[in-house]
Amino acid sequence: MDNPLDRIEETFEVDLPDKDTLDDLVDAILPQIGHLGEDLREQNFYVAPGGKPWLEIRDDPGFQETVVHFFNDGGEYLQSIDGNVHKGRWRLLDGTNKMIIEQGSEKGPGRSELYELAFLNQFFFILRKHGNQHRGKRYFFMAYEGAVRGLKWRDCIELLYNEYRSQWGMFQYLLIIIIVIVVGVVLFSMW
Repeated sequence: MDNPLDRIEETFEVDLPDKDTLDDLVDAILPQIGHLGEDLREQNFYVAPGGKPWLEIRDDPGFQETVVHFFNDGGEYLQSIDGNVHKGRWRLLDGTNKMIIEQGSEKGPGRSELYELAFLNQFFFILRKHGNQHRGKRYFFMAYEGAVRGLKWRDCIELLYNEYRSQWGMFQYLLIIIIVIVVGVVLFSMW
């Protein structure tokens, strides 16, 4: 027999949207979690003494490399692809949540890309490539390596979405407490 409390709890469950790609899932959940994120000005979330390893997450089954990014003090950018390190620079555009990442080599300047912040907290660093990205990936999705090592991309999205679920859960408990208080006051006033 169904427990009525189980049905009430199911009403409040917040499932991950049903999407097939990392970009589509990020698009679906950003409106719900975006307000929980930080700004690029708060560099302590993505820059750390000695480097903070940000593991690149992709949904491409052909992506087998381990790519780790470091945004170090002074604008130094390091990208490690299976242990092979490439140097570059990063910088913020004043008064915006935009970042330029420049990659070069000993042979000369490489490519520079402009990104806008999509989401940032202590575990996730998601940048959106500036412009209209119909042909390629919209998001540069990174997660703190120590928190997601060994996880598949969907598990990483699930972990990110837990930020929203935990906030929603707190709201649920607060709502239940308020309802219990109101019902208690009504019952008490009827005596």
